[in-house]
Amino acid sequence: MKRVFLKDIAKKLDVSIATVSLALNGNIKLGRISDELIAKIKQTALEMDYQPNVIARSLRSGKSNIIGLIVADISNPFFGTLAFFVQEYAAQKGYSVIIGNSNEQTSKLQNSIKSLKSQPVDGLIIVPTENCEEFLAPYINKKFPIVLVDRYLPSLEVSHVVIDNQDAAYKATRILIDKGCTRVALLIYKNNQTHMIERKEGYRKALTEAGCFNPNLIKEINYLDIKNDVSLAIRELISSPSSIDGIFFASNSLSTHGFSALYKRNKSFSSDFCISCFDKHDALDILPLNIPYVHQPIEEIGRQSVDLILNLIEGHNDIKKIKLSSKIVID
Repeated sequence: MKRVFLKDIAKKLDVSIATVSLALNGNIKLGRISDELIAKIKQTALEMDYQPNVIARSLRSGKSNIIGLIVADISNPFFGTLAFFVQEYAAQKGYSVIIGNSNEQTSKLQNSIKSLKSQPVDGLIIVPTENCEEFLAPYINKKFPIVLVDRYLPSLEVSHVVIDNQDAAYKATRILIDKGCTRVALLIYKNNQTHMIERKEGYRKALTEAGCFNPNLIKEINYLDIKNDVSLAIRELISSPSSIDGIFFASNSLSTHGFSALYKRNKSFSSDFCISCFDKHDALDILPLNIPYVHQPIEEIGRQSVDLILNLIEGHNDIKKIKLSSKIVID
């Protein structure tokens, strides 16, 4: 279908291009264009399926009213839900959102940022990947609006929205201890990301206080080989002479593969050991037992991140670091 321009609408209504532009962009001085003509122009634009040229509009106004959102894994329910709330809240503020996916790889994060910057976008909400500081630093130093979400980068002064990961992991481990578990394993990603470091610390703190911390029960998983690594870790843990009596999964992706590996080995979550995990998983709705999980306030994370990026887009350069609380839920 041929693209419709302002001149096409103007020709059809026998008015000037300037009149059409004023009517569609809302830049109308009182009495200059009648309400009847404005309504007629808007209706004609709708009928002709007129789509504004975002790049041209951004050149005129200095803004595109588009935000870029780059998540770590769009197939992960946490990030899919986060994207939904970011889009919903941004739309309420008059902004559109373009979503990119890094798959936890810095090279893909770089490509996504370059692609979104060429759109152009007014700002970026980013779930940072491991070791991406060097690449992000120039954008931040040039005051391009960036907000980090889910994780933060200690070496960079940049606004972020995260949860208190250490406290969440402490609570999730503590609930297993309170059930009588003394040999609680941890499955966690092998990386130097702040959220994983803090979750490991929360786990360690809870077990140390209880006098039963064992570093040998920590199994670090490679994200890019998650299925095989989790399967191997589960096999090692359940075949150990000193069998575990609890498992804490430090992410919902880890718990997904963990549940599968345990079922393949005919392990019962109720009689063999107890489990806690991050985020509610669909499997929890069909399992005949209650598994406690960390409930992250995803809607609030999305809302706060949009508020922060819009604040930066409007020229307020103050850095804000937001840490939200989570809670343990037992369905």
